[in-house]
Amino acid sequence: MRERWTWRGAFVVAAVGSAVGLGNLWRFPYVVYDSGGGAFLIPFLVALVTAGIPLMMLEFNLGRRFAGAAPLAMKRANPSYEFVGWWAVLAGFGIITYYAAILGWSLRYLWGAFTLEWGMDAETFFYDTVLGISPVLEAGAFGSLFGLSPALILGFILGWLAIFFIVFSGVKGLGRVVMVTMPLPFILILVLMVRGLTLPGAAEGLNFYLKPDFAALANPQVWLAAYGQVFFTLSLAMGILIAYASYLPKDSDIANNSLMTSFADAFTAFISGIAVFSVTGYMAGQLGVPVDEVLASGVGLAFVAYPEAISLMPVAPALIGIIFFITIFTLGLDSAFSLTESVLSAVMDKFNLTRKVAAVLVSGLAFLVGLIFISRGGLLWLDQVDFFINQFGLVLVGLFTCLVIGWGYGAHKIREQINEVSEIRIGAWFDVCIKFITPIVLIVLLALNLIERIREPYEGYPTFMQIVGGWGMMAVLIILGIVFMYIKTKETPYEDEEGEVE
Repeated sequence: MRERWTWRGAFVVAAVGSAVGLGNLWRFPYVVYDSGGGAFLIPFLVALVTAGIPLMMLEFNLGRRFAGAAPLAMKRANPSYEFVGWWAVLAGFGIITYYAAILGWSLRYLWGAFTLEWGMDAETFFYDTVLGISPVLEAGAFGSLFGLSPALILGFILGWLAIFFIVFSGVKGLGRVVMVTMPLPFILILVLMVRGLTLPGAAEGLNFYLKPDFAALANPQVWLAAYGQVFFTLSLAMGILIAYASYLPKDSDIANNSLMTSFADAFTAFISGIAVFSVTGYMAGQLGVPVDEVLASGVGLAFVAYPEAISLMPVAPALIGIIFFITIFTLGLDSAFSLTESVLSAVMDKFNLTRKVAAVLVSGLAFLVGLIFISRGGLLWLDQVDFFINQFGLVLVGLFTCLVIGWGYGAHKIREQINEVSEIRIGAWFDVCIKFITPIVLIVLLALNLIERIREPYEGYPTFMQIVGGWGMMAVLIILGIVFMYIKTKETPYEDEEGEVE
């Protein structure tokens, strides 16, 4: 019998936790600033309503309706669709292999926060002390890409132990864990926001963040950036939402859960921007430079710019540093065990394994693959893999999901199934979004990224890295997804409207 959430709240909290991740804190604020400031919220909300929420509803319903992880749910919709589910799961597996490395980085910084070990040179601390990037690596020597960084080994192991024991404990255990790991980072972000707003110069930073440039709305790139942000921030196309929904009772509300999850994620991203830019404004004032000179996004924000800003704080900077890196760790942990659960659930469904056996196999393999990300060249490998999975892998999964489910299985059938169990009824706009709007946007995103990568390698990385960590990895994931589809195993029965289906 399939495991179940002990109560509806556990599912909602878990879904919100999977959606609210590192991208909310270190990607969304910079995208807003770079895409029209406060005016960007208009295309962002449009993208949320026309792509994010419909796709989330679709994924939630697939899991609930067909009682399986992404591959099995797709297979039960139509046997020829199973490969799409495996693409989602394998892309998610690729992501979890490097998430543990980020957990290792955050734990190393958490230890250093007690003494503000990075001082006012967080860049040197990050690249030399933590990552161990050497001048030889910067010169492009092949061998230096693989030596392990001693500073990261312990944090990497601890991160994987946390992930393993959470998924090993089962759905009931996972439900108990998310009641801590989801609210905690939200509370800590609120603390960081309040502290940031009390700093001199915060208003200048917020002006950069939210001052609307409505002329930017005429730029198609701004609208594409909004759809890209929505697509990636909600954990779509990774198999997570389908796996989580597969543990729901048959009569669970889909529309309400989707709306709560989507808007909770959007709100968290918004207040994260306030927390980031208020501190950025303060830092710029202390250094006597314009705000845009100290701005950063992604890894540069979390491990270089923000730590240096923390060092400048007048009161209890170590405490703020501790809070910040606990936030980074819990955001990363939530996403990591959500992705692992997605893979775990798919493996259990396909090969009829117990949770304990599957947890050991999946975690063990991901641990071994992930060692490359705590090597001295780990950041370069991580950047490469992350880019290709997010810009090509997940976009491809989302596109095929819309095509096979929206057009093949029938968007109207999904809508009818959602309305059967939901308080809020959804109309024909759902069909239009799934069959037309979202696929068109994803095709454009995919085409633009493909053209750009053909013109020049990503970040100018060496050709062998493009092949191994980019195109080669994508080819392997696509081939494996098709291979897994043709592996025949015994399938457990489930209930549909007409009775049990083998």
